[in-house]
Amino acid sequence: MDKTRILILLHAVLLCPYSKLIIASLASSKAITMIKNENASCGSNIRLVVAKNYMNGSREAGDYMAKKVRMKSEPILCAATGNSPTGAYKVFVSEILSRNNPPEKIHLLKLDEWGGLDMDDPATCEDYLQQKLVRPLQIPATRYVSFQSNSRAPVAECQRVQDWLAIHGPIDLCVLGLGLNGHLGFNEPADELIAAPHVAKLTDQSLAHSMLSTTRKYPTHGLTLGMRDILASKSILLLVFGAGKAKQLKRLVTSGVSSRFPASFLSLHNDVQCVCDEAAAALLPQGVFQRNKD
Repeated sequence: MDKTRILILLHAVLLCPYSKLIIASLASSKAITMIKNENASCGSNIRLVVAKNYMNGSREAGDYMAKKVRMKSEPILCAATGNSPTGAYKVFVSEILSRNNPPEKIHLLKLDEWGGLDMDDPATCEDYLQQKLVRPLQIPATRYVSFQSNSRAPVAECQRVQDWLAIHGPIDLCVLGLGLNGHLGFNEPADELIAAPHVAKLTDQSLAHSMLSTTRKYPTHGLTLGMRDILASKSILLLVFGAGKAKQLKRLVTSGVSSRFPASFLSLHNDVQCVCDEAAAALLPQGVFQRNKD
């Protein structure tokens, strides 16, 4: 087990003493293994902002993104794709362009990608980010770090991204969505979670994602940042919208840390803001909201 994973495990012990940690073999294991204690919950550092609806939540999230980006001269922004961040990105772009923040100073990093698709496939994360962020902000190729979906050497592709992060990282702001099975990027529920950028086996739930409704062919694998990369981010913005995510958000807020629910590791980070709407927050216990946004 490498030092990064050991540090994550020690951090988890300090912040969440009720979790049961299992390390099968220090000599051979290369990943985090954490099984929650079902009889205890883990305290969370996640700040919840509950907006009335998706539109209001997107405005709150986009403003938050712009504020964080303005705090750095050359920020690294890691961007997820999908329905959840679309509205926030629209607000963010408007804020950046209207206040004369030079977008050429932003480094944009793609969180994950569908492997095996052509780069111009309309279902790729590449196509999404080009439409929502790269072209609107005119981010030059020299400041855009992107997994190549059609790479014939996906392991080397992940190493390329890892090498870039080693030189330029850590991420300043990482924007995430909450997967239906608790995944972050393509860090899927498993006995072990991989720390670095890697080739991921896609679950049936991931393959059922609405992004793939327009694909010309189905992906063969995923390419994703690892849990170390995400947790090393200086700030994290988690977006959770809709009644379909209510059970997942409740589990995130009320349950312990587990590799079987990767998003639960966010509770170990000291700067996570979760923006959700009332529909997603419907199952949360009273008293957990930081504030409400109308």
